[in-house]
Amino acid sequence: MDFLSDEDKIRRALAPKDWNEIKTHDSWQIFNIMSEFVSGFEKMAAIGPCVTIFGSARTKPNDKYYKLASQIAYNLVKMGYGVITGGGPGIMEAGNRGAKRAGGKSVGLNITLPFEQESNEYIDGDKLLTFKYFFVRKVMFMKYSQGYIVLPGGFGTCDEMFEALTLIQTKKIAHFPIVLVGREYWKELHEWISKTMVQFGNISEKDLELYQFAETAEEAVGLIERYYEKYSLKPNF
Repeated sequence: MDFLSDEDKIRRALAPKDWNEIKTHDSWQIFNIMSEFVSGFEKMAAIGPCVTIFGSARTKPNDKYYKLASQIAYNLVKMGYGVITGGGPGIMEAGNRGAKRAGGKSVGLNITLPFEQESNEYIDGDKLLTFKYFFVRKVMFMKYSQGYIVLPGGFGTCDEMFEALTLIQTKKIAHFPIVLVGREYWKELHEWISKTMVQFGNISEKDLELYQFAETAEEAVGLIERYYEKYSLKPNF
């Protein structure tokens, strides 16, 4: 797929268009969006209970968080869950790798990008979906996950984490567990949320209960397990 430069994108956006051109483009875009939703719903609905692992595409295999993500995925599968990732390299690859090693369902929701993102080799062949639109991909993450484990990452990881937090806070989805792994990485963000956002009245103290911290694979997966034990639920619900 060819990708436009930033300047070309701006020129295209500002170029004069007539109504028929706009209408035709928008109509085809709607069909493309619908197609991604239909394909995603059909495949994801048949997969069963899963936990999503978020994290950076840039994390290398020798990094401690890569190894931790792989072990978390392995433990999740042994609990009976499948594992969903963004389908790319880094933490995503680690998650799929751990799920594959444990013999469980390894799902990848890939995105077409001009850099970084190629699907990793540890995704089940029938469980790889590739999206053009970020918002369609995020719907799949939110709709088909029973929990979210967030390892260190960049803008994309934070976007996905805050999407889940917002949907839970506004009760658009159920209060599934959100586990942030690596307090050393997340502590300053947590301090800003717990101090600045709370002090300015933009969130409540209770909203800080929407996520928890973990340092080890056992602790992260244990938080998921205890959450569902509280409701007498198991991964086959």
